[in-house]
Amino acid sequence: MACHEIAGLRLGLMKIVGINDEAERQHELAELGDSAHTPGPIQSLTQANTLEDLKKFFEAGLADLEQNVSGVDKSDPKLPYLRTLVVLANKVSQDLTNQVEGLKKLYLDLEEIHDLIHEIYPAE
Repeated sequence: MACHEIAGLRLGLMKIVGINDEAERQHELAELGDSAHTPGPIQSLTQANTLEDLKKFFEAGLADLEQNVSGVDKSDPKLPYLRTLVVLANKVSQDLTNQVEGLKKLYLDLEEIHDLIHEIYPAE
């Protein structure tokens, strides 16, 4: 379950940040199996073109994961593991949000510092 969200996120990040490691790509695709080709948040993660899309699709996958885990029988011996996957996926979601917000701040800061340079050295 959550391993799929993480694998999909890694594939999307590889695409967006320009990591061209075919061995890692194949490893993550193997982790996903049919999920890489099944319409839904996981497949969308692997095909995301922007950080905002990546974040949106990861959150959709997390919602699906939480719903699936909530339906697991309380006596299922895998339940503690599945709950741990939900915690992991929530932490990754928070980290992804922080990274996207940090990059947006960098973008805005670049404009601010650029304007300051032009205040000091007016364009002629």
